[in-house]
Parts: sequence; C-alpha cells; structure tokens
Amino acid sequence: MISLQLLTSNPNPSSFQTSSPFIFTCVQPLKRKTLKPNFKNRTHYSNAIQSVLQWNRKPELAGETPRVVVITSGKGGVGKTTTTANVGLSLARLGFSVVAIDADVGLRNLDLLLGLENRVNYTAVEVLNGDCRLDQALVRDKRWSNFELLCISKARTKLPLGFGGKALIWLVDALKGRQEGSPDFILIDCPAGIDAGFITAITPANEAVLVTTPDITSLRDADRVTGLLECDGIKDVKMIVNRVRTDLIRGEDMMSILDVQEMLGLALLGVIPEDSEVIRSTNRGYPLVLNKPPTLAGLAFEQAAWRLVEQDSMTAVMVEEEPKKRGFFSFFGG
Repeated sequence: MISLQLLTSNPNPSSFQTSSPFIFTCVQPLKRKTLKPNFKNRTHYSNAIQSVLQWNRKPELAGETPRVVVITSGKGGVGKTTTTANVGLSLARLGFSVVAIDADVGLRNLDLLLGLENRVNYTAVEVLNGDCRLDQALVRDKRWSNFELLCISKARTKLPLGFGGKALIWLVDALKGRQEGSPDFILIDCPAGIDAGFITAITPANEAVLVTTPDITSLRDADRVTGLLECDGIKDVKMIVNRVRTDLIRGEDMMSILDVQEMLGLALLGVIPEDSEVIRSTNRGYPLVLNKPPTLAGLAFEQAAWRLVEQDSMTAVMVEEEPKKRGFFSFFGG
C-alpha cells in the first residue's frame, strides 16, 4: 500500500520539533512542553497565545521587510481570498504586522471574509485622488490590531483608467514609508484571470503564493500563471494545494500532492484539506484560523503562514505503508 507524506525541505530532527504537522492517521505525536500563560496579566496572556501556536517559539522572519507577496492562481474559485484572509491573520497572530490589499476591483470579497465590510469607508482610489489619507483607507482589525485591510476600490465599481501597476507600487511605497513603521508583510489578493488586473496586482510583488486545487483545469491555469510570474521577474514562487480529499486520492480519483508538485515544479508551501467549516466561516466573516477548537484546514493555514515567514517549504514523497495501516494517508507539514 502506498501513502503520501509531506516533509520539510530540510528533514532534520530540529525541523520536526519546530514544525507543525497535521495528521490524518493514527500516528503518536511527540510529547512537547506547553507554555503556561500568566492569566494575571492580559498582555502576558496574549503573548503566550501567540508563542504557543508553534511549540513555544516565534518563527524567524527571513528576507528583507516588508515582504510583498501576491497570492494568485489564474483560475477563479480555488481559494485565493480564503488563503489571503487566513494566512494574513495567522501572520498577525504570530506577532507580525500585516497589510492585506484586495486588488480585485469591482468584485472584492476579502472584506467579507474578514468581517470588515461595514468599516470600509475609503479605498486606495480615493487616496490616489487626494480625497483621503492612506491611514483613513486602512481598516484595522479589532481582533488583531497588527492586521490591516486596504481595498483598491469600492464594490461594483470599475477601475479608473489611470490606475495600474505604477499606482499600486506607489501605494506599497507609501506603506513602507509610514510614520508608524513599515509592515512586515504586504499581502496582495490577486483577481482571477491574467488580464490587466492580474498584471497590476503582481507588479509590486517580489514573491508569490500560487493557490491551486488538484484538478487538471486548475493545474493548467496555474502552470500558465507560473510562467507569467517568472517573466515578470518573480522567481520566489511557492504553491498551496487547496481542497485536498484523501479519500479521493486513495481511490485514485484525485491527483496526489506528489503528482501536483511534479507537474508544476514549484516548492510546496502548504496542503489544505477539504473542510466544510470554510463555508460557515465565510458566511460569518470569521476566518478559520480563529476557530476554537481549530479545524484541520485552519491548522494547515497556520502552518503555511509559519513556512512563509521562514521561507521554508514542504516536499512530497511516496512511502509504503504497513499492511495494518492500509487505507490511511498521512500528511506531515514542515
């Protein structure tokens, strides 16, 4: 019996101790010490929550800040906006300052997923027109004050003719030069397709996260987008495989993660299992990573954020299972 395991690109004992595996099989987890928060002090308790997310240590931020990351796919409906919301809030929970930019003009949905739709009074277009300041257009999340949202334009409006890649670069530069300091991460939620909106969204980015699902239509679009990203000079491209169903992989009705990685040839940032809680969280405007108790998909998004911080990745390998474990699939995240 063949099963699939996902390992870190640097498989050493220390990486497994500091990585966060999500497991779909009966594997005995390692015993780890838990951090005891100080309930008498709210600040200490908050810090304890953040640090305990990944086994009592905060990830080390790699690369120069701010990290400008575009989250794209090419095909619509694969989970770009869901990924942006959950990875962004996961980064904020880890203690990093994040600005998420919804670059989908006229069809923005990131504010809905975050539950901030009623607080968007100004947009980036109004900032560029001089109708408001940048800090007025930024919507700060009340749950995590180090997370902010910036919408390009209001819903059901068309992009102004003068708005393009240079305008988005100006906005990113303005975020870098803010008096309160530059954010650690600027996440750009890219619109579907490869038209002008796509070109605008990828222009200021220096790295990309490609979201795909294990089906041939999504993979063909993802392969096309990968080539466009490389032509634009974005060499650091990692992928997240979303809506994975182990029962279909086991029955050979869905491509395995190894097949997806071999087809696209990209570093693997995360694997997100199919989860019915996604629809509930979307309708409530409450991202998965905030759920208590956490869901498998929420934990997977947290692990993807962890790897994004440290510029780490996963590697898919095939291993034989013992007969007694037949039918189980294991995913280990690095």
